[in-house]
Amino acid sequence: MKKIIILLSFIVFAFSGCDTAKQILSTVGGIGGIGTGGLSNTEIVSGLKEALRVGSDTSTKRLSLLNGFFGDDIIRILMPPEAQKVERTLRDIGFGKTIDKAVLSMNRAAEDASKFVGNILWNSIQQMTIQDAVGILRGGDFAATEYLKRTTTQQLMGAFRPVIDRSLNNVQATRYWSDVFSMYNKVSRNPVNTDLGAYVTEKALSGLFYHIGLQEQQIRRDPVKRVTEILRRVFGSNY
Repeated sequence: MKKIIILLSFIVFAFSGCDTAKQILSTVGGIGGIGTGGLSNTEIVSGLKEALRVGSDTSTKRLSLLNGFFGDDIIRILMPPEAQKVERTLRDIGFGKTIDKAVLSMNRAAEDASKFVGNILWNSIQQMTIQDAVGILRGGDFAATEYLKRTTTQQLMGAFRPVIDRSLNNVQATRYWSDVFSMYNKVSRNPVNTDLGAYVTEKALSGLFYHIGLQEQQIRRDPVKRVTEILRRVFGSNY
């Protein structure tokens, strides 16, 4: 039972701010005899899913804000590796502003698509079981993140891709991309032929899972991140 509290605590904090987390944890504080008493397995799973729903909504709203991706040095989406090889040359011949617009447009597309993450994650999490939770808690620092990545990536990519493509078109990223490389490809022996929509989709999901994993590791390892009594009691023990 104590392990379920650990999982619930991590997921709440991975997806939400401290205020939301405190509210959720105070509601479910009775799990495992802490607070008002124990809960059934069914109630635990239901509470876990609800915590995920509320927490993911908070997180995706933050990612979908203006500069949610572009303003983050870690997850900012840059030119694909194939394009980076020729970016300096293109800037030297006058394509600098166009490249900057393309980079900004890719990040705007990721921010736009992030509005849909909450619903997709919630739908995927419906299948989580107590057995899944126990397996996660027996894993390493990123076990919960890897579980979410494994069980949601394909669905997220399938749902994200049309949103990304539409967003790229709306902000004219594909036009900027074409402007940057059409001339280059005419004279290059190694033309760039990257699927921009697939690339942005992959990087958007990578940014999401990066932050989830970082939060999971911090909660597991850093006492400072255990900002409530229940977190201190659970993670301070030898679970």
